[in-house]
Amino acid sequence: MPGSEGARLDARPTSTPTPTPAAAPQPDARFGVAQLLDAAALSAAIAAELAAPDPRAARAVAVRHLAAAKATANEHLEAVFKAHPIEARTLITAQAALTDVLVRVALNVACLLHPTPNPTEAERIAVLGVGGYGRAEMAPHSDVDLLFLTPWKITPWAESVIESMLYILWDLKLKVGHSSRTVKDCLRLGRDDITIRTALLEHRFIAGYEPLAVELGDRLWSDLFRNTGPEFIEAKLAERAERHKRQGGQRYVLEPNVKEGKGGLRDLQTLYWIGKYLHRVPSSDGLVGAGLLSREEYEIFNRAENFLWAARCHLHYITGRATDVLTFDLQVEVAARMGYRDSAGRRAVEHFMQDYFRLATRVGELTRIFLTELEARHAKREASLFGIFKRTKKVRPGYKLVQGRIDVIDQREFLADKLNILRVFEEALRTGYLLHPNIMRLLAANLDLIDDDMRENPEARRIFLDLLLKHGNPERSLRRMNELGVLGTFIPEFEAIVAMMQFNLYHHYTVDEHIIQTISCLAQIERGELVEELPVASGILKDGVNRRVLYVALLLHDIGKGRPEDHSIIGAQIARRICPRLGLDAEECETVEWLVRYHLLMSDMAQKRDIGDPRTVRDFAKAVKTRKRLDLLTVLTVCDIRGVGPGTWNNWKAMLLRQLYKLTSDALEGGLETVNRENRKDEAKLALRARLSNWEPAALDHETGRHYAPYWQGLSTDTHEVFATLLRGIGDDEIRIDLHPDPDRDATRACFALADHPGIFSRLAGALALVGANVVDARTYTSKDGYATAVFWVQDIEGRPYEVARLPRLRGMIGKTLKGEIVAREALKDRDKVKKRDREFRFPTHIIFDNEGSDIYTIIEVDTRDRPGLLFDLTRTLANNNIYIASAVIATYGAQVVDTFYVKDMFGLKLHAKSKQEALDRKLRQAIAEGAERAIA
Repeated sequence: MPGSEGARLDARPTSTPTPTPAAAPQPDARFGVAQLLDAAALSAAIAAELAAPDPRAARAVAVRHLAAAKATANEHLEAVFKAHPIEARTLITAQAALTDVLVRVALNVACLLHPTPNPTEAERIAVLGVGGYGRAEMAPHSDVDLLFLTPWKITPWAESVIESMLYILWDLKLKVGHSSRTVKDCLRLGRDDITIRTALLEHRFIAGYEPLAVELGDRLWSDLFRNTGPEFIEAKLAERAERHKRQGGQRYVLEPNVKEGKGGLRDLQTLYWIGKYLHRVPSSDGLVGAGLLSREEYEIFNRAENFLWAARCHLHYITGRATDVLTFDLQVEVAARMGYRDSAGRRAVEHFMQDYFRLATRVGELTRIFLTELEARHAKREASLFGIFKRTKKVRPGYKLVQGRIDVIDQREFLADKLNILRVFEEALRTGYLLHPNIMRLLAANLDLIDDDMRENPEARRIFLDLLLKHGNPERSLRRMNELGVLGTFIPEFEAIVAMMQFNLYHHYTVDEHIIQTISCLAQIERGELVEELPVASGILKDGVNRRVLYVALLLHDIGKGRPEDHSIIGAQIARRICPRLGLDAEECETVEWLVRYHLLMSDMAQKRDIGDPRTVRDFAKAVKTRKRLDLLTVLTVCDIRGVGPGTWNNWKAMLLRQLYKLTSDALEGGLETVNRENRKDEAKLALRARLSNWEPAALDHETGRHYAPYWQGLSTDTHEVFATLLRGIGDDEIRIDLHPDPDRDATRACFALADHPGIFSRLAGALALVGANVVDARTYTSKDGYATAVFWVQDIEGRPYEVARLPRLRGMIGKTLKGEIVAREALKDRDKVKKRDREFRFPTHIIFDNEGSDIYTIIEVDTRDRPGLLFDLTRTLANNNIYIASAVIATYGAQVVDTFYVKDMFGLKLHAKSKQEALDRKLRQAIAEGAERAIA
């Protein structure tokens, strides 16, 4: 390992003379605790007033003095931190120093209240800080963990002192964790409980009888810590794994826990604990002297630790309590406090979170390098040996296996050929072995070897493309290359999107991780693991496509993100430069560029347009032009949506994409002229006649003749059959409803048949909003004999079919709303709310009027911030302006929604007049703005 010659990684702690107790924290002079608080002066001032014999009254005097001093000091610390918002190290040290003063004075007062003129040996007490307080690291609202140490069994005097002291500290609103033990107790409990042992590892003398603290330190190192290194490492690794599992198991959690999350403060502290346990380093910078970290790695440690502490301290100040989770609303405020500003088309919070995730990644690398080596040497030796015997693949010349991981034999020789920086990842994929920490360090320290000459080298191109195409699990090498900085150096354009966070509720991952997730999905499909779930995409790959084009397109599809311009256009321009560099030929380069440019096209057409409208299919077919491009775009779209995050892909989206793929495929093969309303109308009528073969001919003729063409081309035969049954014999004042959960589509179909009248669509939308149903698709038709047939596809808040148990309530609410017994506008006022944590998501409203996307309707697309009553507000506004809604398609992207309406005016015509469009635009925006104000009121 570079910079680690002579590293001590023995299980035994380094032997040292009797330890000196940890020094009291020395905060930066600007934070000025010493100048603000004088323990001796405070104790004297309190003692001067302690004439009252009543302990409670005496405690009140002490608390009054201490509370005033504490408030003054805290006010000063907060003001200084606001002026220096990233200097967290000085603040957390000052907070510990402030707490030290409060604890010392509380002990002095307690001893005054319980005097012992002639104390015995048993009437001694030492007060120690343990855990974070013992480490002298405290955020503004951190717990104060105290250990009261006595020589033998606790005496009545010690009990009284401890009790009085705790009451004082509690009255000061400090959250105190405490234990009263002897040295023997500490050794016994620490031996059995790893949490207690870790807390004792960081003990620090605060006040009282110091020899007791010295004795504890001596005994801990001689009787407990010595020779138990492997056991401690094993426990800390297991604890870390369990903690990560609780926090979501990944570094890129949307709302990360600064303290407990992956790449958070606890990971850095684990690193320090193990270093201290094995080598008795007095502070984190001692890890360098012990050879556990290089100087450069320690600088990363220090920078990450300061950043994480700064974020945590701001969280405490903002909320006024111990808060460690960066929720969406708090991310915005912490970013502002730490000096981040909107720039380059991105919000301040996105810049802040990108820095956060980049540092979390570096912390992950540090802990992986550090802990993997310890794990291999101490904690997992048997498992590693078993792994060696289990595998049969030999590594190529120049490599060796160390504890079941790939290492290099000669670092100098390895670096002499810079292509080895890529070859080592190929070797890891070929053999299935993990990389040894030595190689990780070596690669991270020598990224400068990756230059333009290497990027243009044909062999480098071959290796990189083989990593994508040859071994079946490209995500493994890509993720490791990305974390070590190799990917962003080999493809410099990729560096900008590393750890880039998108501040919305839709994307679960950073941009780079999303890309790797999409490639992982493609590899899964290729391995045949998703045949049942993704039959179309699996069939396309089985029949054969250009894999180089597909993998490279996925790698580059979001590379233009983070800029003010459209990321698809910018990404296509970037792809045009990168593809030749990766060795693709001219046709492949052109196809990748097209796929990047239009990678959202199929998703938008499927989710934001009515694919039952023949014009939608014709326009999409004209855009893709060939079956080859349709196949490539379909697979890319599926992987892109699935790579957004868990739960994003569902059967509804699968159904839309499958339907669009089939219709477009048929159109490309049979000719675009075959895609028209008349063909679909005739086919749909024949299909319904076959389904209703038991009906009387007259009734069947009446049913097939009562509807206009859009009804036949917009609905499935199943839905036509439901409406035929609902309409049969219906009365003028009757409302008939059919509710059918469809797990295959992840939605519930709600069909309504009733006499037509204005505003039906809006009333139905309001009723559905009142019962918490999310509309994903809706269409209404009016029959020639004056009946409305409306079908809504709804989901619950989890994106699943509306629960069967809740259908009776839904049916009742719809009936009452349509009869006017419930006025949706009034009933929604209390329910149309946006959660506080989601309020910082900003989405400017965009409204588009499109008269080209449909032959007979004007398409109104409204892209804005989602909320429960939005669809009702929009449809009510349209109805009030005499706009007939034929269908609505709703696409939700986290907190953002795109509501698309196919409409006509009261005369059955498109909205061609610019003045009419502008007036409607103003009214829709007004409805959105008023609803948004109501939602946060």
